[in-house]
Formats: sequence, structure tokens, C-alpha cells
Amino acid sequence: MADSSGSSNQGLAAELAAARQTVEMLRARLRKGTLDKQEWAIHLEELGGLLDALAEDVARDDQRRRLAALYEVCRMLGSSLQLDEVLNQVMDSIIALTGAERGFLMLFDEGGDPQIKAARNMARETLDEDEFEISSSVVRLVADTGEPVVTTNASADPRFAAKISVVTHQLRSIQCAPLWARGHLIGAIYVDDRIRTSAFDESDLEVLSAFASQAAMAIENARLFTLTGAALNQRLEELSQLHQIDQELNETLDFAQVMDRTLGWAVRVTGADNGAIGLIDLEQGQTRIIARHGRTPAAVTAMLEGPFTSNLDRENSLTVPIQREGRVIGAIGLDRIDGQPFSQESFAFVTRLADHAAIAIENAQLYEAVNRANQAKSEFVSIMTHELRIPMTAIQGYADMINMVGELTDQQKNYLTIIRTNIERMMTLINDLSDISRIENGQLALDVQDGIRLQDVLGTILPALKPEIEAREHTLVIELSDDLPPVRVDPKRLGQVLTNLISNAYKYTTNGGRITIRTRRDGDFVVCEVEDTGVGMTPEELNKLFTKFWRAEDSYVREQPGSGLGLAIARNLVELQGGQMSVTSQKGIGTTFSVRMPVSP
Repeated sequence: MADSSGSSNQGLAAELAAARQTVEMLRARLRKGTLDKQEWAIHLEELGGLLDALAEDVARDDQRRRLAALYEVCRMLGSSLQLDEVLNQVMDSIIALTGAERGFLMLFDEGGDPQIKAARNMARETLDEDEFEISSSVVRLVADTGEPVVTTNASADPRFAAKISVVTHQLRSIQCAPLWARGHLIGAIYVDDRIRTSAFDESDLEVLSAFASQAAMAIENARLFTLTGAALNQRLEELSQLHQIDQELNETLDFAQVMDRTLGWAVRVTGADNGAIGLIDLEQGQTRIIARHGRTPAAVTAMLEGPFTSNLDRENSLTVPIQREGRVIGAIGLDRIDGQPFSQESFAFVTRLADHAAIAIENAQLYEAVNRANQAKSEFVSIMTHELRIPMTAIQGYADMINMVGELTDQQKNYLTIIRTNIERMMTLINDLSDISRIENGQLALDVQDGIRLQDVLGTILPALKPEIEAREHTLVIELSDDLPPVRVDPKRLGQVLTNLISNAYKYTTNGGRITIRTRRDGDFVVCEVEDTGVGMTPEELNKLFTKFWRAEDSYVREQPGSGLGLAIARNLVELQGGQMSVTSQKGIGTTFSVRMPVSP
């Protein structure tokens, strides 16, 4: 980014220098009267293009400054847990971040009315109460919708122009962002400029909203910390419980366990006799009871049928909706046999429990959905590889039988060679798809054995690889240590790994290159290195190397056959056998793959 910015600035500097020369030339020509209209228009168009480029560069610099400022002020938040200090930090940060004439931080009371807790002007001076001239209509709109608002000129904005506060105080540019903490709207940030119009735009509102998210959490944490006496002890105990709940809920992605644990905590803390959790399938529009303790409270069924509102029945029941990002995804319901009412503390606890559980529930649902998708993908790959092998085997068989029919022309023999080559490529792709699918689903069976000699594995695979190496006029160098101990591996799968690495070496090395295979012992591992003098890779390409289906953009690489699955499979096979694979490479110089396999005990 820095190099790009520097290069852009240098380019603009050069264009400005050229523009200055052009202006001087135009002045001279104008004084002499030798400048015609067409030439004047051409130079004006060039200068206009330069101004456009300058405007774009200024906009980019402004955006970078905004992001840097947002990062700095967010980094400062949370350095204190004293509420007054946090409010002052937030307020100063608002002014620094927005450059507004005035800024106000307000928190909503239990009735939902805004209470101004801090106010500053551009000089970061605290404002007196008689200077609290703000648009109550803007604040109320944010409070009602929970969405941020920006207006470039409130006095001309149809939403606010007729409002008393806007008319009385002659307000102009305003932006206001909500403060959301743990799913609750706790307040709002309000900034304005009473003189300038268009002082803020949508991009300014995005930055303010991002800051508001961080500020809300800092304020809420400070509010919790500043509770005193018995209320503080009770809150700390509850926070400890919620922390334990979070640990329990997040240690598993099993959907049924998440539901049972959530309901178990709700019943245990509130002393309920019966309880249930109902969930809503938003896509299907269906509801179901997913966890139950005792009988299902009627209130849960009623809530699932809608509307979704919290309820604390003073007789014997309690129901709370489970919400995620403004969507109701279920409900928790409890009741008591003795008819005793639940306390407000129990209601508040279950409400917070629902907030904590919502994330774990959605994660578990996503995990189940991913598992179903992976299972469907595996079934599809399994069916398709099976179905593709049948015609491939038939084609290969008939291609081999053609030689038995009679003498073939050279052209016919060439056609058969092409058919066989492409069948081999398709069978390799089918095998790779099958392997990667079984690896991802933990269904790949390995026949790991002790006492396997790496020399024997290489001796098995090299005869099939040498013809292609020789056809490409490569020099093959083999440097095997004499004192290599045996390794604990699946010999067939290790052969598959080394075949992939050696074939990559000869494919991605231009004709006449050098391929070196060397082995050595390194502690409890035997290392096999495959080094080539091929096209090599950049650091960016190395970072993507083991990504499924990825292949480098190098034109020579693209000319070689391959699916982009071989290396992903090879590394997984090595790791499944307790080994490690690493790679080093330099563009235009070559690549070295290292495979470390454990020594037999």
C-alpha cells in the first residue's frame, strides 16, 4: 500500500509540474495572441483531467485518514473501566473522529428517554446545559428504528424541516448513530454542524457507526464495573455464570447438546419445574420443540405461533424470545407447579442467557448445515467417480482391443495414444476427487506399517517416472543416504506422495533441467527432498500452493496437465501418517519439497 501511494504521489507531482509549464506557456501565448480556441480547449481538458485525478487522490487520502483515526480511537477505548472516564474518552474521540462542531453522548433511561451524559464542542470544551440545542426528532428516529441517520441539511430535509427543534435552533448537518450493546439499544451518539450544510455524508456515517459499536461495548463494560455493593456482587456472580455458560456452549457444536445445556442452566438458576426451547426454521417457516424439561409450558407453544414478545407472568410462567441480529429464532419458556412467580432477576437472567445462547445456537445450526452439505458433496463425488469409472474402463478396454482387430495406420495409432493419454488423465482426476473427498470426511483408510525402507518405495515408483523424465531431457540425480532407518508409513500412499512431487518436478521444469532426489535422517524423522530447477514460485504463489484446485498463472505451468488437487492430497496424506511436508521456492530458480516421515519405533 505504501509503495502504491508513493508511486501515485510521484506521478501526480510530475503531472503538476507539467501542468505548471503548460500554464506558463499559455500565458505567454495569450500575451502574444498566438493561441487559438482549439488548442486552448485541448489544454483546458488536460487540466480538467489533472484536477479530477487530484480530487480522487484527496478522497483516497481522506479515507485512509478516517480509517487510521478510527483504528486509533477504538484502540484507546477500554483502557479504563471507570464510567465517567470512559464517557469522556468516547466524547473526545467523537470530536476527533468526525471533526464536528458539537458532539453529544446520550444514554437511554428505563423509559427509553435519552439522557445527555457528555457534550463537547470543536475545542473539546464541555458544553453547558443551555447549549443542548439538538434535534430531538433525529434522536427519536434513531431510538425507534435502531438505525443510524445522516442529513446534509436538516432545515431542508423533508423528514425534519418542519420539526420544532430544527426550526428553532436552525440546525444544518447532523449525523446520529445508535449504541448497541449485547443486543440492547443503550444510547446514541449525536454530532452536528449548525453553520455548514453537507458537512457529513454516508461514508462519515459508516465511520461513526463503526466507532459506536466499539464505544457501546466500552460503555456497557464500564457500567457493569461501576455497580456497587450487593448489586455488584450479584452482577459479578451472574457474569461468572454467563462466562461458564459461554464455555459450556462453545465447547461443542453438537446442536442437541447446546439446546440441552441452555435449558439446563435456565431451569437450574430460576428453580423452574418445567421448561422447553422452541426453534423457528426461517426458511421453511416451521417451528419445533428442540429441548424439554418436564412438560412443555403452554407459553412456549403460544410464542412460537407469534407474536414474539417477552412475558413474565406473575403467576407461574416466564417466556423469552431467542434473537440473533434482530431476528427471532426461537423461545425459552419456563413454569412452576406451585404457582409462585418468577423474579425480575430470573427474567433478566434468562433474557441474557438467550442472548448468549443465540450465537451458540446459530453456530451449531451452521455446523450442522455444513456437515449436511459436506455429506451431500461426498455422496455426489462418490456416485460420480463410480459412474465415471465405468465408461472410462470401457473406453480403455475397447482402445486396447482395437490393436487386436488388425494392422493400424500411423494416424490410427496416434489417435489411440491420444485416447489412452486422456483416459489416464481423467482417471487421475477421478482418483484425486475421490481421495480429497474421503480425506475431508475422515473416511480414507491407511495401511500404516513399520519397517518400510524409503529406498524400496523410490525403487518401486521411479521406473514408471523415468521415461517422462528422459523424454523431457532432464538430468535425474539420486542421493540416498546409506544409513537410513526404516519408517512407519503406508508404503502405497507414500509412493503416491513422492510420485506427485517428482512428476511436478519434471512437469514444471523446462526441458533440459535438473531433478535431485536426496534423503537423510533428521532426529526421529527420515527426510526425502525433491529439488528441481524449474519455473519456481513467488511468495504469494507459495501461500496459495496447497489450496484445492489452485494453479499458478505462469503460462508454462498452465500448459502442463493437472487438476490442482495433487499437492493438497499429498500434504494431507503425509500428515495423516504422522509426517510433515514443507516447500521452499524462488521464481525462475526452482523449488524444493521436503517430506518428513517418522522413523519406525
